[in-house]
Amino acid sequence: MARIVRARGNKGEVAAELLTDFAERLTKVHEVFLEDPHDRGEPRREVLKSCWLSQNHRGQIVFHFESVHSIPEAEKLRGFEVLLPIEQRVSLPAGQYFVSELIGCNVFETPATPPVMASSACSLAEAPALLGTVRDVQFPGEGMAGTPLLEVDTSQGQLLIPLAQDICTKIDPLARRIDVVLPEGLRDLN
Repeated sequence: MARIVRARGNKGEVAAELLTDFAERLTKVHEVFLEDPHDRGEPRREVLKSCWLSQNHRGQIVFHFESVHSIPEAEKLRGFEVLLPIEQRVSLPAGQYFVSELIGCNVFETPATPPVMASSACSLAEAPALLGTVRDVQFPGEGMAGTPLLEVDTSQGQLLIPLAQDICTKIDPLARRIDVVLPEGLRDLN
């Protein structure tokens, strides 16, 4: 949901970069989990004393945890991820996905137009070809319009694929699969 970037205030508050489109709901939760980026063990539970969206720094939220009372204690949390249990996720409308649902999906390329004639009913020319696996999703910068890009690891290196409906024709997070129809010249741009 957020990543702690620094101490803020003298009572142990921390400023965090928002990593969610649903920031307002964080101000209503009573506990979160903190994950140390250097120790990928179990996240630790933290009760919130208070939480508010920063008025001075757009895209940031301020947390005050009950167990943190000073600037040195707050500084130890720099880089920690602020998490909520997966069962507390918001429900997204059809056609919208969490980044975590897309990462790890296999990406298959389907032909833009089916062949006119095939030698058999199960022609390999019609079969989707595995391109690679989604490593991450890139978003346009703040204040910039644009389509997010899937970072796909392929045998030839990274391929950036726009996350657009006419390119990503089928997304099935449960099956860990994304079917794409690549526009002509897309591979050359990468």
